[in-house]
Amino acid sequence: MLSTSTTPRSAIWLPIFAGLCASLVSIGLARFAYTPLIPSLIQAHWFSASDVVYLGAANLVGYLIGALIGHPLARRTSNKSALRLMMLAVTLSFFACGFPLSVSWFFGWRLLSGIAGGAIMVLVAATVLPHVPVARRGLASGAIFLGIGLGIAGSGTIVPPLLSLGLQNTWFGLGLLALVLTAASWFGWPLAAHPATVTPSGNEASVPTDPQVYLLFAQYAFMAAGLVPAMVFLVDYVARGLGAGSHLGALIWVMYGLGAIIGPVSYGFLADKLGARLSIRLVLVVQALAVGLLSISSSFTALALLAVILGSFPPGIVPLALARVHELIPQHHRQQMAWSRATVSFATFQAIAGFAYSALFNASGGHHGLLFIIAAGAIVVALLLEPAMRLLNRHDRLQPVLN
Repeated sequence: MLSTSTTPRSAIWLPIFAGLCASLVSIGLARFAYTPLIPSLIQAHWFSASDVVYLGAANLVGYLIGALIGHPLARRTSNKSALRLMMLAVTLSFFACGFPLSVSWFFGWRLLSGIAGGAIMVLVAATVLPHVPVARRGLASGAIFLGIGLGIAGSGTIVPPLLSLGLQNTWFGLGLLALVLTAASWFGWPLAAHPATVTPSGNEASVPTDPQVYLLFAQYAFMAAGLVPAMVFLVDYVARGLGAGSHLGALIWVMYGLGAIIGPVSYGFLADKLGARLSIRLVLVVQALAVGLLSISSSFTALALLAVILGSFPPGIVPLALARVHELIPQHHRQQMAWSRATVSFATFQAIAGFAYSALFNASGGHHGLLFIIAAGAIVVALLLEPAMRLLNRHDRLQPVLN
């Protein structure tokens, strides 16, 4: 294999393009295209309102499973084969969801699409970035996860015209788009694993016990809990909760998608300029305010602005958290293990939050504002974890002196 310093520019960007397609299909479309479909799924009587929100949580549970099995699957085949297989699984799930045979049928396919998304998330950066020169890895990471934002924005612009053809054809249209992107990326993956991507066995593969690493895991988990309500319920909040209709809900989702496109690049720029640690603090403050304000906002201008801010969060924190892992852990193989565990932490809280918010939504009679307030609280907890850890460490240092 050619070294990254002598690899032609086109050979560098082909794997990046494949990574972008993978994040676009498996998360950008598989997860986020479901949100603007929620009002139509209810209005077309495919499923009840309570079933629809639980079906949305199925993807989040699958994401956790995928994050856990991604590396074992890749070891049994290869990173390239696993990524191709997961993209095919998502494509198949879109076509299968065009047939509302039962809640369990739909749940199973939404679960499979989530599994594919989780596996791709833990594998894609480790597969692509080692083939990119170090000086370009920040840009490459942003480009890969930009696929999430493009999927969100694309779902907001593609789903409404597809719905005019019928709900079943909407799912088939999404499946066709996923099939095209899977085919376009098929030969873009690196031909062989880079030596640096091999994870050592035994104690060498363990994540360092630096408390800051575990603090990041905890923060990332609470970020996951904080982003779920807007991610799942934003369109339904505007369309049904505020009575503004599906058209305005779709417009707000497009603004959310615009934020999702801006997020990876702007958050990566912040990490480069201010460092990932300070950037995470600033982002958490802004997001807590935005989610809290969403619960009391009803004007289109306010909702559009908040949607842009909130949309930047789900895809933006991925390269930001990855940058923090790289700050804390210099060894590449340990970075890979830490990132895998961070993704599992994120996916666990995201899945738990998905079902908890769904249950609360049904129990409260569809009270969207309550969900947004709780989400803001989760983000505040993520923000306060670091000063709380500093106070605890200071107390532990003072205790022997006081005794």
